[in-house]
Amino acid sequence: MTASTSRSWIKPAAIGAVVLALAGIGYASFSSSTPAPNVTFISITGEKISTASLRGKVVMVNFWATSCTTCVKEMPAMVETYNKFKGQGLEFVAVAMDYDPPNYVLNFTETRKLPFKVAIDSSGDIARQFGDVKLTPTTFVIDKDGKIIKRYVGEPDFPALHLLLQKELAG
Repeated sequence: MTASTSRSWIKPAAIGAVVLALAGIGYASFSSSTPAPNVTFISITGEKISTASLRGKVVMVNFWATSCTTCVKEMPAMVETYNKFKGQGLEFVAVAMDYDPPNYVLNFTETRKLPFKVAIDSSGDIARQFGDVKLTPTTFVIDKDGKIIKRYVGEPDFPALHLLLQKELAG
């Protein structure tokens, strides 16, 4: 059997399934009743925001990086989502990954005038506690009881996200 024929059994669909399975590592433990981890975000302004202090509010936690093209592409829609729902009580924390240079994060935040809290996960601990987030963007929606109700890997379907936020904020 030659090298080229020995791999002929690998189908593109199988590769896609493996990629999806690997992307889901760390996710299997999350269900609609999984409590959000008890973490404290340190914003770029030095503010400490704990998940415990956000109980009673609907929260979006978005893991992102300035080097992530999808993150940069989705950020205007994230800003629009926040602006649409902040008056109804939505809280939003954008968490820059540990490999993102802090000066890049600060520059991005200032030049794009991001209206929500931006934190840097300098040690990677927060990403680990949220199921070992490795892929960006990854966004979590947390309900008023502090439970993770949705996890998006990649850019969310924003109309569906908006419907979910409407429902949770009204409840």
